[in-house]
Amino acid sequence: MRSFLFIVSLIAVLGVAAATGYIAGRANPVLPSWVPAPVATAWSTLFPSHPAPASAVSDSLNGEYEFKLTSEQVKQGDGATIAVQLVHKPTGKPVPDAVVFARRLDMAPEGMPTMTAPLEPQPGTEPGVYRFRTNLAMEGGWQLSLAAKVQGQTGTVQNQLVLKAVP
Repeated sequence: MRSFLFIVSLIAVLGVAAATGYIAGRANPVLPSWVPAPVATAWSTLFPSHPAPASAVSDSLNGEYEFKLTSEQVKQGDGATIAVQLVHKPTGKPVPDAVVFARRLDMAPEGMPTMTAPLEPQPGTEPGVYRFRTNLAMEGGWQLSLAAKVQGQTGTVQNQLVLKAVP
């Protein structure tokens, strides 16, 4: 019986330690409302909130570059092609040879952000145009999120574009 109580106690202590480590590891830890005030005060003294690093804020090229949809409507179904153009905003010229390293397509505009579709990069047909093949399973609004690195620049271009899947 003692060994059973010891094991249960040990599991409880390990669970509390794991939860504490998880909360402490978050950027701005938030304690549950049921935590007593003295414990919350001690916690905030030990783990003060930290603002986002300056590099995370200043690493954006969104003021100079942007992605634009070549068409805001795309045919629904498997084999749909989405094309975007990366443009240098001050000159209006397309930007070739960027490296698109993050891409996501979901139905967030329709209130279903967990409904995603695969995006398969395709060869471009024009300089500065980036094409993706996908399967738009449902009609309606889809959000395309992209992040890219522009050759010769140190920042990142990030955009979220909304398109409509039509029958």
